[in-house]
Amino acid sequence: MTKSLRSLSTGQKAYIDAITVSPEFAHRLSALGLRVGQLVEVIRRAPFAGPLQLRIGTTDVIMRRQDAASILVTAA
Repeated sequence: MTKSLRSLSTGQKAYIDAITVSPEFAHRLSALGLRVGQLVEVIRRAPFAGPLQLRIGTTDVIMRRQDAASILVTAA
């Protein structure tokens, strides 16, 4: 089942299905390792609608929740 990256709980892993952002932002995400087919894990969710800490391979990335809502994933 496809859902947004924003909706994952801490510790959940998922594969990226689609990234629905501007081409410029998609390029930046790609440089960070966020690409379609990549496995991503939610390491931490900051309180009060704060950012998510994500792990892609051996790289940790901090992402705003509104940006994470634009990334569609399928649970691993």
